[in-house]
Amino acid sequence: MIYYLLYPLHDIASFFNIFRYLTFRAIMATVTAFFISVIFGPMVIRTIGRLSVGAHIRKEESKKLYELHQQKQGTPTMGGILILLAIVSSTLLWAELTNKQVIMALGGTLWLGMTGFMDDYLKHIKKCSKGLTAAAKFTSQIVLGLTLGVILYLDPARSTSLDIPFIKHVFVDLGIWYIVFVILVIAGTSNAVNLTDGLDGLAIGSVVFAAIPFTVLCYVSGNVRFSDYLLIPYIKGAGELTIFCASIIGAGLGFLWFNCYPATIFMGDVGSLALGGALGITALLIQKELLLVLVGGIFVAEAASVILQVASFKLTGKRIFKCSPLHHHFQFLGWAENKVIVRFWIVSVILALLTLVTLKIR
Repeated sequence: MIYYLLYPLHDIASFFNIFRYLTFRAIMATVTAFFISVIFGPMVIRTIGRLSVGAHIRKEESKKLYELHQQKQGTPTMGGILILLAIVSSTLLWAELTNKQVIMALGGTLWLGMTGFMDDYLKHIKKCSKGLTAAAKFTSQIVLGLTLGVILYLDPARSTSLDIPFIKHVFVDLGIWYIVFVILVIAGTSNAVNLTDGLDGLAIGSVVFAAIPFTVLCYVSGNVRFSDYLLIPYIKGAGELTIFCASIIGAGLGFLWFNCYPATIFMGDVGSLALGGALGITALLIQKELLLVLVGGIFVAEAASVILQVASFKLTGKRIFKCSPLHHHFQFLGWAENKVIVRFWIVSVILALLTLVTLKIR
């Protein structure tokens, strides 16, 4: 919106040329999203508190886990509404709104945010302990994945081949199966971040660290010269996704202001499903799907720990981890909550750096 209002004025004053530069608009999108989160955060916390929408720690699931987390009882949740407000507002202010990549990214994020909102609404307002059924969540993710997959598959300007990290001139063409792959990416990323959201600031911090390299990847993927030099697929219009990713960073940092240990608000499913989906959609749009495994290594480990735990218990009657997802395992080992969080963040930073290294090592 600001782009359309101020850039045309460059004919009057050359200063307004600055609004056409992606780097400037990305920085401003980050700052804008941050301040939206910080300014509106207290109001959102108070409103949610008045509605008695608080976290409910169930003792029957695990006595030890209840003892570790009982102080979180009643902490306002559904704070993902604040994150979505900041991301959407900042993107609308600084991005080119006619860009189809931006529209798909925002649309998909809001779709999953609405799914998470319904889950939180049923759990915390309607007091239905389990919220949406797993089938309902998966159906929503499948519908979004199918829709996005068909759109991308039918786009003649795009390829259904997967770009292999660290290797140049090697691609795996999925053909029609690319649609199924898109569904798996959407469901996988949104659920993985959802599983990671169990400690104060853990999920949002990890999302921010994952969004930083994706901001760079979007910029170079949408630039003909950079993409040619780095031997990566050029995606027309992908540069505007830099604004979307920058908004995620700003919104995430602003939310972390309140969500850091000890948290005064939790994001809930409305935030975790949306953010996970946002990362997955971005990776799909710039054809960096396989990099999700690297940049989102923390999310992959968290999801894998749950899968392995369930499979092991059903097959052998024994558990691999003391508790899953993985962050709870370390808590059960005696690690303090803030130590688990910071160490997971450190790993996220290293993974983000390695993701950027893939641009040169090919």
